Amino acid sequence: MRELFEDVAANGALDPQETVRQTSRAPQRKRFYTAAAIDEVDGGFAIVLDGKPMRTPTGERLSVPTRDIAQAIAEEWNAQGEFIDPMTMPLTRLANSIIAGVVGRVDAVRADVARYFESDLLFYRAAHPEALVAREGEHWDPVLFWAADALGARFVLAEGIVHVRQPEAAVASATAALPDDPWTVGALHVVTTITGSALLALALLRGARTADEVWAAAHVDEDWNIAQWGADAEVMARRNVKLRDFRAAAFMLAARDQPEPRS
Repeated sequence: MRELFEDVAANGALDPQETVRQTSRAPQRKRFYTAAAIDEVDGGFAIVLDGKPMRTPTGERLSVPTRDIAQAIAEEWNAQGEFIDPMTMPLTRLANSIIAGVVGRVDAVRADVARYFESDLLFYRAAHPEALVAREGEHWDPVLFWAADALGARFVLAEGIVHVRQPEAAVASATAALPDDPWTVGALHVVTTITGSALLALALLRGARTADEVWAAAHVDEDWNIAQWGADAEVMARRNVKLRDFRAAAFMLAARDQPEPRS
């Protein structure tokens, strides 16, 4: 089992596109277990295969903070057919990556998310055509208004791709709103890298935007181009892979936010 995921763990692959490249090279292995289940342990919930504890490619026990996340990972394993396909297990891959690449280095991953506040997708607007300008405003302005009202972070907008320096106070306020829990930070990092926007990721975490709204906002320009020129099959294939990882990260953020029921 370790060989299926070890390349991803070795690269600390919180970047979904790197995950795709790594796992696509891994050989398929036959299913070697009958059923996956969860086991309550100190500090969380472990995934077990036929009663035996699973371990990450780097050797740690695969344990997650909430029952919902553990159950969803177990379901990924139970859904496998004759061969195990890591690409159909985005939550497993994300959990492995967080254990290997975020736990113990939360500050570094958090800082990587915070860097997006300097050049967030939402800051750079099209100058034309008017319909695209309006569509960007429709999807992006509410998030910026939310950041100003809820976080006290007021950012500067620009046309085109020329870098605009953001106010230090705005960056500091938004950065202060980032969580410090490794599981939340790890999932937030994935949403940020997929969307190109730490503000969209933070709005999703805080419940200011739904996952569907965040996905649509992140693809305004791409969807506009598709509407004008049609969809490229290779581009859509990559997009579908990113959507799978985005949904896994969004699920983890939502599940992480739910308190565990008392026994």
